[in-house]
Amino acid sequence: MTTLFNHFFLCPFRRIHPKYSDSLIYPIRYSPLYVSSTLQSDQQDEDHSVLPLFWCNNKEPDVDGGCAVCRDSNFGTGYYLCVLCDKIFHTECVQSPLTIKHPYHPEHFFQLSCRGSNAPHKECSCCGNIAKNMVYCCTICEAFMHTTCAVKSIPFVVDQPKCHDHALTLFPRQASLTCNVCGLLRKNYSTFVCLRCNFVAHNDCMYSPHIIKISRHHHRISYTAFLQSEEWSCGVCRKIVDGDYGAYTCEKCDDYVVHVRCALRKDVWDGVELEGVPEDDDITQDVGPFKIISEGVILHFLHSHHLQLEVSRLCDKSKFCQACVLPICEGNHYICVECGFTIHEICAKYRRRIQHALHPHPLTLNVVSKYGTGNFECDACFRYCGGFVYMCPRKDCNFDLDVRCASVCEPFNFQGHKHPLFLALAPGEKPICHVCRSECLTPLNCIECDFIMCIKCATLPYQAKYKHDRHSLTILWGEEVCEKDWCEVCERNLGDTNTKVFYWCNECCTTLHIECLFGEILYLKLGRCFLDGDEKEFYILGKVATSRPFCDSCKMRCQGKIFAKDNSITCSLRCA
Repeated sequence: MTTLFNHFFLCPFRRIHPKYSDSLIYPIRYSPLYVSSTLQSDQQDEDHSVLPLFWCNNKEPDVDGGCAVCRDSNFGTGYYLCVLCDKIFHTECVQSPLTIKHPYHPEHFFQLSCRGSNAPHKECSCCGNIAKNMVYCCTICEAFMHTTCAVKSIPFVVDQPKCHDHALTLFPRQASLTCNVCGLLRKNYSTFVCLRCNFVAHNDCMYSPHIIKISRHHHRISYTAFLQSEEWSCGVCRKIVDGDYGAYTCEKCDDYVVHVRCALRKDVWDGVELEGVPEDDDITQDVGPFKIISEGVILHFLHSHHLQLEVSRLCDKSKFCQACVLPICEGNHYICVECGFTIHEICAKYRRRIQHALHPHPLTLNVVSKYGTGNFECDACFRYCGGFVYMCPRKDCNFDLDVRCASVCEPFNFQGHKHPLFLALAPGEKPICHVCRSECLTPLNCIECDFIMCIKCATLPYQAKYKHDRHSLTILWGEEVCEKDWCEVCERNLGDTNTKVFYWCNECCTTLHIECLFGEILYLKLGRCFLDGDEKEFYILGKVATSRPFCDSCKMRCQGKIFAKDNSITCSLRCA
């Protein structure tokens, strides 16, 4: 219901000047109160106030996207609606004063500011989550605070902290105090102390859970206040764990230890405290993916017909595995005599449910795409795929993992590098891949040297077949490729192309681009509809005649998969 006030508040979007939207951080100058004369002349035609709305209970509404300025989806008992923007805002974000003093940081004032799209990630001094968009900022100390956190009541004494036996008292002054729970000296974080025990804890570390399950380990782990005097390595970041401070350990595995902050990362822990919850059997230890009907005959849970085991001695590129969408080459595979469904023997063994290091929730194997086209975008390698997919079954989580990326586990042994690789870098780090020389969105790194590899390169076949070469081609990258070499298919000089990854035959000196060997869309099935990032719809074709057709855009012959839209044919998405 609506409520009339003696005054209205200015829409938060009007307080944020648009010309500073790309800046790192800039102060907000406009008062929260709606006063038209305070606006600049170029804004007066568009200025508007917000309409306050309240609920009759404390149940959270079904609101998509959360607050329009701070992006937080948690609301209290009231919120504001701007009828012109059609956006909702926290009460705290609308009524936020320009400056505040806060007990967690009493030395300086906090200035209401806006963090631009190019600003680096910073944590809120109260809750530890990323502080973005509209925030309070101390420019002297580079301390940040959410508007919603800034108005919460501050407990000066915590009687029953989870991490300590005695009450803890707020220590407001900044000092060089290392937290006994996480072992970190975090600048600009509120700290609580026990003077009797010389114990120190950050405000967000006081309530660290005792027992949790993380994506990087197959057992539960529990919090311990200190470790034995040995050298430990964190099971997430692979760095040294100081035994004098708190950590998480596994009771079943004597050598598994994790930093507190690493264990509680949102991409590692699902946020569920398991203390007092009975430990059921591991949900990933489910029944197998197929039933054995007879010798060489199985019934897979994702196919309704019996599958017969066959042995392939030649590479047949007209047959594709329904799971990984790669051609059926030498080795064992299963085939359906009724409908032609084909799957590699190793792909048929993919488990129904897994716990993967890249996601905090268990994943379920499926063939159905939520897009309705039979294709999906993998959230690890960001390639469009058309085979089996591991999906997160939670309705609030849209995570899809291709079976190739799901096969990447720690430690990951890549044939082109002598040391094992790990998913050890912190979220947000985007180093350059040493293979393709592109920015890594999901990096694998070596803890013994500085080698870094993106998961997209890590899941490329190390060896591949080319129809005009009787030998296997091996993946090659970087300085090993001579600029005088040229691609066997497109006949371009390798030094003139952006990609730094190739396939190479050491016997015949044959060199091919990845796209020239496999096609631009490597893991999509023929005959399927495909939606690209711009929602353009294409059909993926194989050979449409005895010879390859000409691309209607570049006028060259189509070498790989053919993309058809309306009455036109193109050789790639670039030409489409």
